[in-house]
Amino acid sequence: MTSRRRALLLPLLFVLIAGAIACASSTKSSEKETSTSTASKADSLTTHPAYGTCPTSAFPDLSSKSAGANYAAPKVTATCTDTELTVTSNNMISYEFVSKTPNALAPQNFTWKIPLKPTKAAAPTNIENRLGTLGFTVTGIAIYGPTEGPMPAAEAYGDPVGNGLMDFCGGHTGPSSDYHYHTIIYTDAVCNFESSQLVGFAIDGFPIYNSVICLDASCSTTTLAKSGYTKTGDSKSYVWKAYTFSGGTDPATLDACNGRIEADGTYAYHLTPTQFPYIIGCLAGTATTQTGNAAAAMPPMQGQQGPPQNQQGPPPN
Repeated sequence: MTSRRRALLLPLLFVLIAGAIACASSTKSSEKETSTSTASKADSLTTHPAYGTCPTSAFPDLSSKSAGANYAAPKVTATCTDTELTVTSNNMISYEFVSKTPNALAPQNFTWKIPLKPTKAAAPTNIENRLGTLGFTVTGIAIYGPTEGPMPAAEAYGDPVGNGLMDFCGGHTGPSSDYHYHTIIYTDAVCNFESSQLVGFAIDGFPIYNSVICLDASCSTTTLAKSGYTKTGDSKSYVWKAYTFSGGTDPATLDACNGRIEADGTYAYHLTPTQFPYIIGCLAGTATTQTGNAAAAMPPMQGQQGPPQNQQGPPPN
């Protein structure tokens, strides 16, 4: 009788153990799938305003944030007519100011005007060694090209990113105490670009998206943007002589302006945060003529333009 009971209980015990293992495995698999799905959604960030529509909803309210206790909060407004987007900004950052140049941080007075329905020009506009505003972010910060100024002489017109002059979001201050980006690290939530694929606009009106490329209209398949430039020299000085545009057939590889035709047929620039030219390689459309500070060229970085505030660490050598 005992042997018969043992013979009946052993198979039942085996089934219970196997079921428990399967259940645990299923739970772990489900947890892993949920985690992967969440991470995938966080990385994609594919929402952006439709072409030709007023993108005011893409400009976050950052008035409760600042660069620190002694700094003004960001102040950005965006308005539209039927044909034009106007953005005004005090150009103040919404995260801690970390000094990467000898220059202070102070409010500016920027007004940018761009077309709502930009079109590609017959030929792109060269931005080689162009110093000054090439665009602006939805957080109200000026965007410059991948070139630094003529000072210091050893790094004249060099790569500010490769030369380690950028803070954790990709910007630094110029001689007029103006903060600006040479690259944009949009994946760090503190930089306040996490809510949308749209990061900003170039002065020709075309949008600047993050690195996520939608390969179909529904954006069910994505890939990450790649620069079409190949490094062929030393970028410490005169960065444009250190890179050659080679392009490629990979749909992820961007054109010479660091943009592409999107799945919906519109044109846009994409960020390549660690790959030259980082944001814009040339202007694909016709640049709108800006006025005031938005049209000013960046002065040479020849020295301190006012006492640095809340400085974190020594200035670059």
